[in-house]
Amino acid sequence: MNHLAKARFPRPVRRFTGNSVPQAVLVALLGLALMAAALSMVVPFLWMISTSLKQRGMVFVLPPQWIPNPPQWDNYAQVTRRFPFVANTVNSMKVAILGSFGQIVSCSLAAYAFARMRFPGSKVIFMILLATMMIPGQVTAIPVFLIWNKLGGVNTHWPLILPSWLGGAFGTFLLRQTYLGIPQEYSDAAKIDGAGHWRILTHIYLPMSKPALATLAVFVFLGLWNDFLTPVIYLSSPAKMTLQVGLSYFRGQFNTEWNLLMAGTVIAVLPVLVLYMVVQRYFVQGIALAGLKG
Repeated sequence: MNHLAKARFPRPVRRFTGNSVPQAVLVALLGLALMAAALSMVVPFLWMISTSLKQRGMVFVLPPQWIPNPPQWDNYAQVTRRFPFVANTVNSMKVAILGSFGQIVSCSLAAYAFARMRFPGSKVIFMILLATMMIPGQVTAIPVFLIWNKLGGVNTHWPLILPSWLGGAFGTFLLRQTYLGIPQEYSDAAKIDGAGHWRILTHIYLPMSKPALATLAVFVFLGLWNDFLTPVIYLSSPAKMTLQVGLSYFRGQFNTEWNLLMAGTVIAVLPVLVLYMVVQRYFVQGIALAGLKG
């Protein structure tokens, strides 16, 4: 009877394979690598905050003083007094917000046309559009400047805003990939009910593409907010400069006021952090979904 019980109900076997220990070591090493990567990104940010609260002569002392004693909160007040800080910040917000909105609108229209509308040469035109991503901006800077000079756009914000309303290769590609991942049956059913392309786009594709739209908004806002070269090329009036150009006032030919520069940089980073915190739940999802369908 015992033999039959043992045969029918064998004892559970505890398996200790030889791969268990190496797998645990691999997980631990991966965790350490991720922690090291995180520290490599967090430490410069902490150094920026620490430097923004230091006296001018304490920036490069050895060993580094991570906690300023006493903290110089007046550095932030000096930043707002040394150059037209409020005006430059408003200019940056104006350029970044209007440019981001224009990029979303124009890229949404272009992406829908490439994804769901059939017209002669659509694939060729899309490949040419993607090929423009390989052209450095420095190559087209002079001819574009000459065009804006003829149009009277120099020393205005139009050259910083209007190009974003004319579409973009990256944004069009990102949204096109997202639209291709939406089942065709949705648009077919809408067409049966009498909906046109505009209604299909605004009532089906845009609501279902919130992660991709949020991702594009973050990328475009970050690029426009941190842009330094374009405002330097087109703007000459200090009151029309953006915040990134205004911060360059703290860098002289022979000396740099690092504590004030870092204080201004901390202020300049805050809008980007706020935007990312607002859309972070859509951001990663938009990156992951953008390449599901070719």
